[in-house]
Amino acid sequence: MTQLTMHISGMSCGHCVGAVKKALEGSKGVTVDQVAIGSATVHYDEGATSPDQIKHAVEAEGYAVTSAA
Repeated sequence: MTQLTMHISGMSCGHCVGAVKKALEGSKGVTVDQVAIGSATVHYDEGATSPDQIKHAVEAEGYAVTSAA
């Protein structure tokens, strides 16, 4: 499992945290470590998904991933 920490813009409340957490939990091969306003940290299986797919899941909820490492 590889760790990925993302900085996310557009999050401002608990609803935003819940939406991002739900999107990440629904991504195959992703284990959510922490979601807070403006950031999320996950571990992912490189054989099941990629950082780009994980970022896309967040962006599909209407938030912008400004950096990921």
